[in-house]
Amino acid sequence: MKKLKIADGIHMLTMNVEDILFEGIWELANGVTLNSYIVQGEKTAIIDGVIGWDGIPETLYKNLEDIGVDPKNIDYLIVNHMEPDHSGWISNFRKIKDDFTVICTDKAAKMVASFYGEDKIRVVKEGDTLDLGNGKVLSFHPVPNVHWPDTMYTYERETKTLFSCDMFGTFGRMGEHCFDDELTPEEVDFFELEGMRYYSNVMATFTPSLKKAIEKVKELEINVIAPGHGPVYRKNPQKIIDDYSRFALYAEGAGKNEVTILWGSMYGMTEKVVNYVESILQREGIKYNKLKMPLATESEMVATVFRSAGVIIGAPTYEYKLFPPVASALNELGRKRITGKTAFRFGSYGWSGGAEKELAEIIERNNMKWNFIESVEFEGAPKDEDLARVEERVLEFIKKMREKVVE
Repeated sequence: MKKLKIADGIHMLTMNVEDILFEGIWELANGVTLNSYIVQGEKTAIIDGVIGWDGIPETLYKNLEDIGVDPKNIDYLIVNHMEPDHSGWISNFRKIKDDFTVICTDKAAKMVASFYGEDKIRVVKEGDTLDLGNGKVLSFHPVPNVHWPDTMYTYERETKTLFSCDMFGTFGRMGEHCFDDELTPEEVDFFELEGMRYYSNVMATFTPSLKKAIEKVKELEINVIAPGHGPVYRKNPQKIIDDYSRFALYAEGAGKNEVTILWGSMYGMTEKVVNYVESILQREGIKYNKLKMPLATESEMVATVFRSAGVIIGAPTYEYKLFPPVASALNELGRKRITGKTAFRFGSYGWSGGAEKELAEIIERNNMKWNFIESVEFEGAPKDEDLARVEERVLEFIKKMREKVVE
């Protein structure tokens, strides 16, 4: 665990976590950080939990002693969000100190009571404040459905620090550099990609609510953004705000100037066209990602499609329906409400078709509103005339895809 000073009276505790499935679902190819924050005035508040605590009192005493905090002097536990990576330590803390108050939204209060049996709870609403003394005044700003209905921002007025919890977070482990002004260009690129993975895997379903949360930030004067995951932004907090605004556009059909080929093949007939499509994209100078299902992880699949302006689907008919691993991937993209993508699909069939019908059902059922170029289906192995039709459609696809590029 690292202990870092953000400003006078404000510290961050952070640690890297690896080899877990985030929310029990999402593979963490590059780990994730868990951040919590301590604000000291005459009274002391912890925001978003003490990460890395094993529940043993002596461990907590040692960690907090290093930054001049006595756990017995902690008066408030501020729960910006009830997911256990932010709140799971509350019951253990009650064994050390019995007279603290949990501060949270009304929706979080119900979960604090049901998850941990807590009843010493102060419910806050928009604009409520907590004066810790010595100039440290916290205000509270609910941002429901980011990404649970209980979520809020906590804002420290003196230093103009926004404790944003999951909002403005990223996946990715941190090394020696934990602040935006310390990051190398390579680390900036790394956290931008991990931010896309985080947004697409965890937040994309709630994009309309996130857009409202971005607007709420504009009502506050912000010098520092301190999220629950990823770096702290103290030099240019606008950077992560702009990134999230762009990510919201990606969820609604825009994307980087690249294509994702989402494909699967039973016996190699569809794969022949995948290879042909690759040659067209290479010739046209188009960056592309190639994801074979079911070999690609769901986390990587969602993140890659999310950031791409266009999606090419290569999938045969299987038992009168769309090749199941590709169908499953598309259903997950629909559940994540990744909408409006420019797309094109091709695939082989044997004794009967049916893939195209199920594809249309998936898109309609999930209200995905993808903009499809007319598909190409072929019986058995692709013939020259099939490849000619594919090339014609791919070139049409590229033209339409470029209209959705937002870098």
